[in-house]
Amino acid sequence: MAGSGPRKPLVADRRRPTKTAAKPQPRRKARATPPRKRRGPLGLIGALFRWIFRLTFRLAFRTALVIALLVGAGVFYYYTTLPPVTELLDARAKGSVTLLDRDGKTFAWRGEQYGGQITADSVSPYLKHAVVATEDKRFYKHFGVSPRGVAGAIRINLAEGRGPLSGHGGSTITQQTAKLLCIGVPYDPAKWKNEREYEADCREGSLWRKITEATYALAMEAKYTKDEILTIYLNRAFLGAGARGFEAAAQRYFGKHAADVDPAEAAMLAGLLVAPTRYAPTNDLERSQGRAQVVIGLMEEQGYLTREQADRARANPATLSEAAEARAGGYFADWVMEAGPDFLTRDTTEDVILRTTFDPRLQRAAESALVDIFKTKVKESSKAQAAIVVMSADGAVRAMVGGRKLKGVAGQFNRAIMAKRQTGSAFKPFVYATALELGYNANDMVMDEPLTLNVPGSGPWSPKNYDGKYRGRVTLTEALKHSLNTAAVRVSEAVGRENVRKVAEDFGIKSDLAAGPALALGASESTLLEMTGAYAGILNGGTSVRPYGLLELRLKGDETALIGQDGGLGERVISENAAQQLIYMMSEVVNGGTGTRAKLAGHEAAGKTGTTQAARDAWFVGFTADYVAGVWMGYDDNTPLTGVTGGGLPAEIWHEVMTRVEEGLPARPLPMRRPPPVVAQPDVYPAQNGDATANSGNVAPQPVPQPVPQQREPDLAERILNQVLGGILGRRTD
Repeated sequence: MAGSGPRKPLVADRRRPTKTAAKPQPRRKARATPPRKRRGPLGLIGALFRWIFRLTFRLAFRTALVIALLVGAGVFYYYTTLPPVTELLDARAKGSVTLLDRDGKTFAWRGEQYGGQITADSVSPYLKHAVVATEDKRFYKHFGVSPRGVAGAIRINLAEGRGPLSGHGGSTITQQTAKLLCIGVPYDPAKWKNEREYEADCREGSLWRKITEATYALAMEAKYTKDEILTIYLNRAFLGAGARGFEAAAQRYFGKHAADVDPAEAAMLAGLLVAPTRYAPTNDLERSQGRAQVVIGLMEEQGYLTREQADRARANPATLSEAAEARAGGYFADWVMEAGPDFLTRDTTEDVILRTTFDPRLQRAAESALVDIFKTKVKESSKAQAAIVVMSADGAVRAMVGGRKLKGVAGQFNRAIMAKRQTGSAFKPFVYATALELGYNANDMVMDEPLTLNVPGSGPWSPKNYDGKYRGRVTLTEALKHSLNTAAVRVSEAVGRENVRKVAEDFGIKSDLAAGPALALGASESTLLEMTGAYAGILNGGTSVRPYGLLELRLKGDETALIGQDGGLGERVISENAAQQLIYMMSEVVNGGTGTRAKLAGHEAAGKTGTTQAARDAWFVGFTADYVAGVWMGYDDNTPLTGVTGGGLPAEIWHEVMTRVEEGLPARPLPMRRPPPVVAQPDVYPAQNGDATANSGNVAPQPVPQPVPQQREPDLAERILNQVLGGILGRRTD
């Protein structure tokens, strides 16, 4: 029997293969290839789309690679051309002109005002945050271009019915800065017709231009820090009213530095970026304040203002500085800019300071008087215009109003200096000035009765008085006081039209003066500035003046003046005695003649009314001992005024102006000389043949050959020559 111990499991012996020839394995039968299934229409379409997708992907990839290489090359190129930041802060093609009033305070700006370099760190943090919140809230997060912003802008443009690239641009602050820099292309006067054409090209909105701007913006992001880019933007942005950069705008609108603006002011400044001219507070303060409210909301929403700060800014909106709010001197500033050479005023490339004769108090007086009269005594629908000039006796212009539009922009039509209109009876003082200079006095007599003169080429001419009445024998004072036409013509014919013309021209009326007898009645045209300047010559004692407004012109930062002016006095035209008698005669016009509405309480005044044919123009020009003022009223298209004469609304405007002008000034008497008592004096009358002659005594008039009595020689030309010689020798020769 076998042993009873445990059995070992049966395991086959391990065998090693012998190195014998391997038996060939039986060959597998080849698997039959299944027949291709025929593709149906859907399969073909799917294959086509897969092929198109692969092709498009390959083309897009290659195109993107090419574009990336081109953009990279462009970025590298622009990177190498970008200068230091400090060279990009002020690149104005034109300079600025700052106009100072008689006290040295700024009252107007012209040209492109640049307030000086500022940085993103030096400006008020409220201003920095307002700009970022308004223009590019992701400014500190993107790389110069914001795809999200571009996509959003395209969506808004399409929703508003515009083209994808029209309207909102989605530009970042960096891209806007690239536009301001005109992608590094400087202004070249030889290439561009003017700066406006250059800037229009810089603002071009084509697709290629936007791609170029984006490339330039990427280069800027690589070259500069975010705050450096913002610094360029803050210095170069145009903010309306000729202000370039936020420093200039802060000074222009608020009279303070950009570092000192509060949240409300910062919001108003940032709000200008969207449309500088439209939202400029000098054009429409309420609209500008409304835009600022939107900016305040954005600042609060983005965490730059607390709720309390935002509410305070809304409750206390920004207001303009006194100079900006008044907008005083717009017409004056336009006029005085013409006094200097163009290359230092209108076309200056330097920053220029002009010190002027302008008086803001008198400007406010003139403007408020004009507004009050038109508001209370003229129909609201009336299109009638008016102009006012106020000056000193030496010709220094203190105030100027060129029309009813007081808040207008620079360059508007200035009726005080541009409108040449017939002067009417406002010309008559020069007729009587000639007579007084030739030896007549204010109490000499002249006939006021119907008159007919034969005018060569025109035939008989018969002037008539305004009221159709005749007063017989009157003094020269009464003739001027009541503006008697026939008397003025008789005096003019007696002393000689050429003499009258010479006196008027020497007093500063440079317009072409009428050649016929109607010269005496103001048939010639003149400007209000010329007439007011001529009356100033009467007030100062008979010396001509040249109206002036510029006292000094110098470059900003320099103390030495390039141009200076001490006064406008010229040559003597009539004697002081003649001038003082004429002042007396003109004072009677105000005291009891055609100009009584101009009479002032507590101050002596003198002047003359003027109304042209068909009442197309109405004038009142006059003076006190302190100032001369002229007022013109009429329509731009020469439409006749209805119910208006020089002694009406113009005299009332003059009264309101001078009442305000003289307020607070001590009453001073006019430098006038009363004539001797009335005795037997010569009459000035027309002879039977229609020629005007002179006769002495109170007898029936008899013609005499001399136009001026023998005892009153020498003639006017000789007297003027004597005056000039007397001035040279230090004495007056009579």
